[in-house]
Amino acid sequence: MKTTELNVSDYLATEEDVKQYLQAALDENDPEFFIDALAIVSRSKGMKEISEKTGLGYQSLYKSFGAGKHPRFETVYKVIHALGLNFRLV
Repeated sequence: MKTTELNVSDYLATEEDVKQYLQAALDENDPEFFIDALAIVSRSKGMKEISEKTGLGYQSLYKSFGAGKHPRFETVYKVIHALGLNFRLV
């Protein structure tokens, strides 16, 4: 049997896909899981584009969303907005 690694970004074709993926990650109530999901989405959209929209350095974003990292809320907030999304508390 041959297996391949799942690449989630292959399934993020639309803005609705991105919203649903991030919402599902947020619903897990695991901050590290959500940050990892946000990193996957950011890379799939292009970290350079996210960098330009947020005003944050390209390399800084890669470091902030690296494995085991804990980006500041301000950074997460800016990335969410750069993706055209908003936080909403319910």
